[in-house]
Amino acid sequence: MSEAGKIDRLQADLVEKARDLGFASVRFADAHDDPAMAERLRSWLEAGYHGSMGWMERDPSVRAGPQGMWPEARSVIALGANYAPAQDPLEAAEPKDQARISVYAQGQDYHVVLKKALKALARWLVAEAETRGLGEARMKLFVDTAPVMEKPLAQRAGVGWQGKHTNLVSMEHGSWLFLGAVYCTLPFVADGPHEDRCGSCRACQDACPTNAFPRAYTIDARRCISYLTIEHDGPIPHEFREAIGNRIYGCDDCLAVCPWNKFAESAAANRAFLPRAELVRPRLADLLQLDDVGFRKLFSGSPIKRIGRDRFVRNCLIAAGNSGEPGLLDQVEPLLADPDPVVAEAAQWAAERLNLPSPSPEA
Repeated sequence: MSEAGKIDRLQADLVEKARDLGFASVRFADAHDDPAMAERLRSWLEAGYHGSMGWMERDPSVRAGPQGMWPEARSVIALGANYAPAQDPLEAAEPKDQARISVYAQGQDYHVVLKKALKALARWLVAEAETRGLGEARMKLFVDTAPVMEKPLAQRAGVGWQGKHTNLVSMEHGSWLFLGAVYCTLPFVADGPHEDRCGSCRACQDACPTNAFPRAYTIDARRCISYLTIEHDGPIPHEFREAIGNRIYGCDDCLAVCPWNKFAESAAANRAFLPRAELVRPRLADLLQLDDVGFRKLFSGSPIKRIGRDRFVRNCLIAAGNSGEPGLLDQVEPLLADPDPVVAEAAQWAAERLNLPSPSPEA
């Protein structure tokens, strides 16, 4: 069999192996850099839309594409793992004394789960390439932990397209895909890019509680609830606090309203991402009482652990202030003296909101 034939056979078998390892989508792209992608990133950074995420300013040449990071790469394997929820995340807006946690963070940490699966896939690929007479296969694995633009790469490979909410949209899985990428020295055949299927729809833009989209396909992270509750480590600006509602970690609104989600099947989701019962609409009263030890214990194995107890309790206090539940004052008031000044300030804001007199009933 020719080398091209061997590559084709290995590529087909790799897709099956990746599906066995829990990936719902497996596609291929060439490993060239994309000047247009680099220019879009440069413009976005110059506008300051990245907020305090200074790490995005580093290594611009590396972010331009695979060659900037690793010139030996000849192809990219783009993979997606389905985490479609069984219920509409928007239903969690009520009751107000229960918290909303983004769907992606209710199960196991996707960084850990996907990296483990990618390592298993890499071991298989190395062994198979050698066995089939293709020589040494070398690769680099990425799951949102390196200067790699997974979403544009996934679009180039045909996994889906970047929607107007800037996240990837799939015709089969909607907006519910975790992405991984593998740079490889084997010359796999590219599948080709996916065309944009957003059309005239602007549901995601209209659904954003904080108007974080200055225009389609562009997000101002400084206004995004996911950024404010996860990446931002100072006081949350007052102009966004009421709009946050009962969201304490991330926001799913722009994803949840995407019409393409009607094709997403929660039954096909990787079981590792099924929600933990204690993270589905947890009581704010319980979360406000977490100390550092309790926080670490509750969120062991969860991506939420990364933000730490102080930032998390800050978020819970904003949600408490929005709840209209004076009963939460019993948990809020002890935090007025919290050693962390950001937590103490959020507690003061929440206490003032909860102590407001109720509106007089109409005669």
